[in-house]
Amino acid sequence: MSSSVLVSLDHVTSCLSGYDPESLRVDDGREIIKTFSRIIAKNLTIEKLPIRDALGRVLAQDVISTINVPSHNNAAMDGYAFNSKVLSFEKNKIIELKVSGQILAGNKKNIDQLDGSCFQIMTGAIMPTNCDTVIPQEFVEVSENKIQFLRSAVKPFDNRRLKGEDLQLGTPALKSGKILKPADLGLLASLGMPEVDVFRKLRVTFFSTGDELKSIGESLPEGYVYDSNRYTIFGMLKRIGVEIVDLGVIPDDPVLLENALLSASVSSDVIITSGGVSVGEADHTKAVMKKIGDVCFWKVAMRPGRPMVFGKVWPDKDKQSEFFSLLFGLPGNPVAVMVTFYIFVREAILQMMGSNEYKSQFILVESAQSFKKKPGRTEYRRAKIIQNSNNSPCVKLTGSQGSGILSSMSEADCLVILEHDTVNVKIGDLVPVLIFDGLI
Repeated sequence: MSSSVLVSLDHVTSCLSGYDPESLRVDDGREIIKTFSRIIAKNLTIEKLPIRDALGRVLAQDVISTINVPSHNNAAMDGYAFNSKVLSFEKNKIIELKVSGQILAGNKKNIDQLDGSCFQIMTGAIMPTNCDTVIPQEFVEVSENKIQFLRSAVKPFDNRRLKGEDLQLGTPALKSGKILKPADLGLLASLGMPEVDVFRKLRVTFFSTGDELKSIGESLPEGYVYDSNRYTIFGMLKRIGVEIVDLGVIPDDPVLLENALLSASVSSDVIITSGGVSVGEADHTKAVMKKIGDVCFWKVAMRPGRPMVFGKVWPDKDKQSEFFSLLFGLPGNPVAVMVTFYIFVREAILQMMGSNEYKSQFILVESAQSFKKKPGRTEYRRAKIIQNSNNSPCVKLTGSQGSGILSSMSEADCLVILEHDTVNVKIGDLVPVLIFDGLI
């Protein structure tokens, strides 16, 4: 549950052209969600974690380098260190240098280099004074106490790393808002940092609604279906790295639904429901939300996923305090659940986590087939990246696109996005694609 100053819906939507909560453009919906997500992000508390426990968490403060990395000029590979001025001869000239000694990694002595000489050096070892180039050992011939190599085998300043080349003392090593990845843990370790400040985990509560739903392990009478949405939602949330609370299946009863939402709003930043957001007599989510919270929009001009509710829920509607949870009422169809999650919910959660890397990355890929759609809505088609006859990447649909057909989503590795005003796509046209790698 998050707190902030109250923000009115009128204020949020005032900048939108033709705001219509019953047929909102996808981009406008994302802008509304972004406004409220930003509020939650500003109120996150900070905790200190050992770096091994910080993987996937969002950095709460800039990390300033306390040292130079590397701390000295050093060799980038095993070989022989020398001064590049000896390379001023013609390219095919054979260079001959006397070997004055050996330098191992960890050697702390400052060693002077003499004219016409070199040092055998190991990867990571401190470069001798006046040496600025390393010739790899496989490019030299060793005879007694001398080496020979072709001038053309190396260029000045090759194979050496400069002091502070990776990180400089006093400069930011990592910026606040970064989601920490394995390389970042290594970078923190290179600075000698055992702990790091990160934002607390978001708490996300979710459940499915519907009298027709059965949980795994229960018998399946005629007319009932197993609840798959909770498992796809769980998997998508697990990839993000939030604290997850699964309330199971809530029957189509407005009182039970209201109690579930109020209970979740006491301790959760985000509540996600699936089902119950359409216009049927048993679809109660929107009505209950209006009773205990605010509804920002309830239909989006998209396919699949048109019946989607977004708004705020207070633990006590009568008080309308500064404490609230954001609620995403997703459709009941399995594919529509996943599409609306990736287009709206995932970005919002990442932003609420304090991340500045929350925007989904879309790429342009050549279409292997033609498309037709109605203008006035954004459509998302399940697809797979393949290679065309020229071995270039292109995108092709993965079978039936019905919003209840989860198998075509399982086979897909991306979504083709047919934008709001698009009508036709021809074979060979570039289309925007959302890649699933790292998402599913």
